[in-house]
Amino acid sequence: MSMTDRRMLKSQEAIKNAFIELMSEKNFDKITIQEISDKANVGRRTFYDHYMDKYDLLDKITEEHINEVRRHCESASNLTFKDANLTLYEYLKINYSFFSTMLASSGAPYFRSRFLEFVIEELKGDVDITQGINKGLSKDVILKFFGTAIVGMMETYFTNEIPEPPQVIAEQVGILLDRNL
Repeated sequence: MSMTDRRMLKSQEAIKNAFIELMSEKNFDKITIQEISDKANVGRRTFYDHYMDKYDLLDKITEEHINEVRRHCESASNLTFKDANLTLYEYLKINYSFFSTMLASSGAPYFRSRFLEFVIEELKGDVDITQGINKGLSKDVILKFFGTAIVGMMETYFTNEIPEPPQVIAEQVGILLDRNL
């Protein structure tokens, strides 16, 4: 990797971290490119070398993390929901500042809806309405119900509404999914 590449990656990292920090302090609509640049200690031009605007930045960060979570899900696809959930919460814990900001801040409905879409997409293959306990139910209702529950439980983890440790939450949500899907 050349020095220029390293410098570019360092700038991108600084911009992303500055943005996430600002998101935790104020509403997305109120954040300016100048503030992001100042906090990241880069020029506005450097910002525009990497991103079209703050919406593009939000989109790219969201995409990055969703792809990372997707990789985690793929590597856990042969596990029970309980075990898969434990690995997912491990990733959330490692990236706590990002997810807590994105799921708990007022400026992040975009991330939440994208993340919910992703969760529903991941669940699709696990829903069987041809037999078993969900026979005859609407697949859309099941997917929306469990997708919303999963994202909602992640939010409660990040907003500390439930005092249980993450492993306990992950395990119990996994058990509920294994029991019902």
